[in-house]
This record gives sequence, C-alpha cells and structure tokens, in this order.
Amino acid sequence: MRLDRFLSGQTAFSRKELTAMIRSGAVTVGGAVIRKPESQIDPEQAVVTLRGEQIAYAAHHYYLLHKPAGVITASRDPKQKTVLDLLRPEDRLPNLFPSGRLDIDTEGLLLITDDGALSHQMLSPKHHVAKYYLARLAEPFREEYTELFRRGMILREGDGEELCQPAECRAVSAHLAVLELHEGKYHQVKRMFAAAGNHVENLLRVGIGELRLPPDLASGSYLHIFNKDVYSALRNSDISEVCAFCAEYYSSYWIKDCK
Repeated sequence: MRLDRFLSGQTAFSRKELTAMIRSGAVTVGGAVIRKPESQIDPEQAVVTLRGEQIAYAAHHYYLLHKPAGVITASRDPKQKTVLDLLRPEDRLPNLFPSGRLDIDTEGLLLITDDGALSHQMLSPKHHVAKYYLARLAEPFREEYTELFRRGMILREGDGEELCQPAECRAVSAHLAVLELHEGKYHQVKRMFAAAGNHVENLLRVGIGELRLPPDLASGSYLHIFNKDVYSALRNSDISEVCAFCAEYYSSYWIKDCK
C-alpha cells in the first residue's frame, strides 16, 4: 500500500496535507524518515509515525454514537447539523457514513463506519437483523398491541398502503414499550402505534442485534469500538432480554415517574 494512502485512511488530513508532511520529513517508517508519498509499505506490519505519533492501522473504523434529537442522519448537509459533525475533527476519517438512519427527533444507537459490507449485512432485509426501540407512549400500553404488531400491520400513506413485517412489542411499564423491528420504513414505530390508537412521545433506539446503547454514554457522545464488537450487531437478541435491559437502565430516561 502507498504510504500516502495508508495515512489518508487512518487520519483526518487531506491527501494534499499528507503529501506535504511526508515530503517535509514528518513521517517515519520503521524509524527511518520517508519523504516519498508513493513509497510502498505493509500496512499491518510497518511501524509508521506522523509528527512523532504512531499511526495504528485498521482496515475499517467503527463509532457507536448516541444520536441526540435535532441532528440529522447524514454525512453532510449545507444547512443542518449532521451526525458526522458530532465527531471530533481528528476522527472525521474519509469514507465514514452513518449505517442506517434515525429520524431527526429520534435518539439512540447509531453506528458510523466506513465498512460498507458490514453495513449492508446489518441493514439488508434478507439478513433480518433486529433493531430495538424504546417508545414512550402518550396513552398506557395495551396488551392487544403485542398480537396486533406480531400479525404485521398495514400502514396507509396517502392513497396507498404498505404492509409491515411482523414485529414484537412488549411493555416495560405503563407508558414504556420495547419494539423489535426487522425493517426500517419511514417513521415506522410512530406510524404503527398511531395506527393502534396511541402516540409516541419519545423514541430511543437501544440496540441493534446484540449491540447495546451503553447506559453511561451521554447523548451526543460516541465510542470507538472494534470489529469483534461490531459483529455482535448481526446476532439477534431475545426481546425479553432487551426489555430487562431497558427496565434496568432506561426506564427513567425521559421522566423519573414512568410507572
């Protein structure tokens, strides 16, 4: 791999900036100063430093973000703040994108990565990877929701209709419910509860597969996670485990008097 390409994939500097730094003698490989951007290196074996700091190699990068409300799920936007704007400048690596989407007023777990293959596997309907949401409801949860959602609801959009895949829904408390989805239609959770006669006041994505939103990760903050942890997102959980997780850590996320 070319030295400038290696550094471009591991830092937030532009290729032009990196070329200038390499030629100025700011880069070493194995302790020796290298001034040619086109120099070939073994990315997994070479010890590379930039301005005295060792640059570790990773084929792909993964950030687990606690998306706040009011931020759009996009890589860039000329008018609105995006989830990539929440990253520190040094973490804004090339080719990063949000894997999947959350509506602007929905909070919770969002994976930002440059691994297109993993993102496709996580989002493709044929893989049936579950996404788990905690919904705060305006009206008390009714037991009939469980069977209603499990059968697959028909949602109306204008003059048309669309069928939802079967979904699991369980109560955590009177006004809190966990919903397990295997697809991602527009405003789906809100529309499903609206079709059932209720209203979602707040929505938090708490999990994808076995990957969980860390309870101590503040809204707007993120963690760098590793490949082996990310792939837990491809293994589905039992919804009862997700309900227990929400009851322990998120039952008072929005208000302290949810019962």
